[in-house]
Amino acid sequence: PLIDCMVRLIKPQAGEVIQDPAAGTGGFLVAADRSIRQATDDLYSLNPEQSHFQRHNAFRGAELVRDTYRLCLMNLLLHGIESPIDCINSLEAVGEKMGKADLILTNPPFNRFPNRVNRPDFSITAGAAQGPIPFIEHVVRSLNPGGRAAVVLSDSVLFGDNVGQDIRRYLMDLCDLHTILRLPTGIFYAQGVKTNVLFFTRGQTNKGNTKAVWVYDMRANMNAFGKTRLLTEKDFEEFEKAYGDDPNGKAKRIDQGPDGRFRCFTRKEIADRDDNLDLSWLQDDNDEAEDTLVDPEDIAAAIMSHLRTALEEIEALTVELSPVKVDSLQEAA
Repeated sequence: PLIDCMVRLIKPQAGEVIQDPAAGTGGFLVAADRSIRQATDDLYSLNPEQSHFQRHNAFRGAELVRDTYRLCLMNLLLHGIESPIDCINSLEAVGEKMGKADLILTNPPFNRFPNRVNRPDFSITAGAAQGPIPFIEHVVRSLNPGGRAAVVLSDSVLFGDNVGQDIRRYLMDLCDLHTILRLPTGIFYAQGVKTNVLFFTRGQTNKGNTKAVWVYDMRANMNAFGKTRLLTEKDFEEFEKAYGDDPNGKAKRIDQGPDGRFRCFTRKEIADRDDNLDLSWLQDDNDEAEDTLVDPEDIAAAIMSHLRTALEEIEALTVELSPVKVDSLQEAA
């Protein structure tokens, strides 16, 4: 349901180049293709040249894990997609060769890896540990002016300091980050993370593109999702209505106030928060939501979520206490 919701809102169009730099088994690409086929009478309303493009050149993807890559190829072929998908690491130099895109839909890995980013074209995350943050730079650099993106990211990306803060400023400068969806707990319990979807549009210039960010809180005061409470398309109906029918987030919107789920934050308000995008305002009793869990696997996953959050906070503190800062503290003592 989440993938289909993102596709409905971002509205892929025939003739666009659509990319997923962390393709997995190809779920986003298949969903985008399905949306285009539904709008074009299964491509029959297109001329032969346009139809050929859709089948052979409209999609770009990369997947690092070879077994997953094979599943991705099989999935795409079964759905009539013969576009080039590569078994590569998007954060290595070869990732630049994926080229530009009009639309990017992706869910980068939530974990960080010891390998360092090796992209000569990167400036913000060059040399950083591979993980979700460098994928943001890849997406921003890969979008054509006016291009759209919807990216699933963990909470830690929204509030981390240092390179995390730098990438958020970079994103809001070069793109119009118009919407953030705070997802309910339980969607990615296997990884034990809390997640969000960021919707943004690449600007025509490289400065000051984000004027305000709209945040929809689908997490606070929601029953925890899991094996006994599956997420459905109906759960996204209110968000889709609030988002509107403009894929660039330009439809008329209403700030629902401190008691509502949909609110607007100006760029200045965000800057005053040191560009922290972990924006929440509703009083939330997570314990009550987790009390509704009955499946042992869901309960264990909820515990994992709390442990992972604590670990992310420790990692952030470790970065702050870099060797230079530790030496300075010792000298001061």
